[in-house]
Amino acid sequence: MDSFELNKILGAILGTCLVLLVTSFTAGAIFTPVMPQKPGLEIAVKEETAGGAAKEAAPPSEPIEKLLQTASVEKGEAAAKKCQACHTFEKNGPNRVGPNLYGVVGDKKGEGRGFNFSAAMKAKGGTWTDQDLNQFIANPKAFVPGTAMGFAGITKDSERADVIAYLHKLADSPVPLPTAAK
Repeated sequence: MDSFELNKILGAILGTCLVLLVTSFTAGAIFTPVMPQKPGLEIAVKEETAGGAAKEAAPPSEPIEKLLQTASVEKGEAAAKKCQACHTFEKNGPNRVGPNLYGVVGDKKGEGRGFNFSAAMKAKGGTWTDQDLNQFIANPKAFVPGTAMGFAGITKDSERADVIAYLHKLADSPVPLPTAAK
């Protein structure tokens, strides 16, 4: 093989490499991906007011005592399925992201259950009454500002009452449902 043939072969290889390189740069310039400003996915939660303070929970349209008179434990059990991603309901059940809720009605807030509660929940103190459960389930971040619970809340009054009636049933000696205030 003479040098002229060798030069043609090397020239063809070099030309092909140059065409591939130019094509790669051109494609990179045309199809540049848009990079997000911060990585990760954003989880949608209810917004706080413009002043920076947590928005107060809207008062329920009817007192919880009255709503509990028509509440359905069966509907409450079905509605509580929303909570099963983070909570368990059976006796001596394990804690998940949130504590086990068996026997929660009348129990102390932010204590026991073998769960590490947030500082805000520990500071809230007191026991879980029907009114407190109603406000917390409606808007956890408004009832306990700084809570680690990321749930947006249940806005429908009757659905909250059903869940609270279900929680009443979950105990060795259930706390009786209150009578309606007249």
